[in-house]
Amino acid sequence: MLGATRGNPGRPSTVRPLIGGPDMAVDHSVLIGVDVGGTTIAAGAVTADGEVLHDENVLTHDAAAAGTLVTIERLVQRVSGALAARGLTIAGIGVGVPGPVDAGVVGAPAPHAADLVGQPLGPRLAAHFGVPVFVDNDVNALALAEWRFGAGRGARSLVVLAPGTGFGAGIILDGRLVRGVAGFGGEFGHTPVKFDGPPCWCGGRGCLAVYASGRGIAEAARARVAGHAESTLLLAAGGVAQRITAELVFRAAAEGELVAAAVVDEACRALGAMLATIVNGLNPEVVVVTGGVAGSLAALEKQILAAAAEHAFARALAATRITIVPGDKRLTMRGAAALVLYERAAHGG
Repeated sequence: MLGATRGNPGRPSTVRPLIGGPDMAVDHSVLIGVDVGGTTIAAGAVTADGEVLHDENVLTHDAAAAGTLVTIERLVQRVSGALAARGLTIAGIGVGVPGPVDAGVVGAPAPHAADLVGQPLGPRLAAHFGVPVFVDNDVNALALAEWRFGAGRGARSLVVLAPGTGFGAGIILDGRLVRGVAGFGGEFGHTPVKFDGPPCWCGGRGCLAVYASGRGIAEAARARVAGHAESTLLLAAGGVAQRITAELVFRAAAEGELVAAAVVDEACRALGAMLATIVNGLNPEVVVVTGGVAGSLAALEKQILAAAAEHAFARALAATRITIVPGDKRLTMRGAAALVLYERAAHGG
């Protein structure tokens, strides 16, 4: 997933502080957080304390007919209606999208939401609902969620790695979300872990995503069983290579299937190498590994940390709390809401 610049028009910037840190006193206005994902598009009413009061969702595939932007508007309208019935109003809207964002406009590439590219998502939602709207990369929002409500609460610095279909990341250092000069800050998924590795769909070679994302794991396994009709992994997929998923690979590896075990071992070593790069290069207090693949990685935590220890400075690694947290759709909605709180604090509003 590509990084993003903030969704508020005007003042271009690459780093925004959350004044007072994640535990600052805030009002209890209800926010709406929207997460545009590969499987579902979800919108939820979220309090400043992170409680999800009401949520609505639709399958991303089903949103194709109406278009992603219209689907988001409809979901927000439904959540807004539910809030109105309870006598509550919207204080702001945050949206996390899988792509780069500039002044509320989504740029390319935007996986799962190509029809949003070039659309003034932030300004349009702001005009429609009459409240401040902030749009950012989905993993930047997820990092804010983990920092404000989750495993990184209370820390001044953390990095979120999010292996899902692709591989996203978000960085918060000294209380600031790091986006980079062009919005590509935190693109660890497309940092090479093997210079002569296979081509990545980003155009690079040997990227972390090739080895440790859901797509990368599935594609690696499919390539290894090609031409081997007797492969037990292929047989487990009904003899159809395209039916091999990352989940199936992890399950087969746990059962001792050799091809799957080799793919999973490579994923753990690649992820460990990236953790070492982060620990040595940024020295954060917390690293959170979350997302769709994290549930399968949790059982392999010792193996991943052992791989990290081969490359990281021992003292730096010991000082970093590394946590693997299975993905949670409600947390991603909280992240979009946390984006609103972060930007309001940054702008003194």
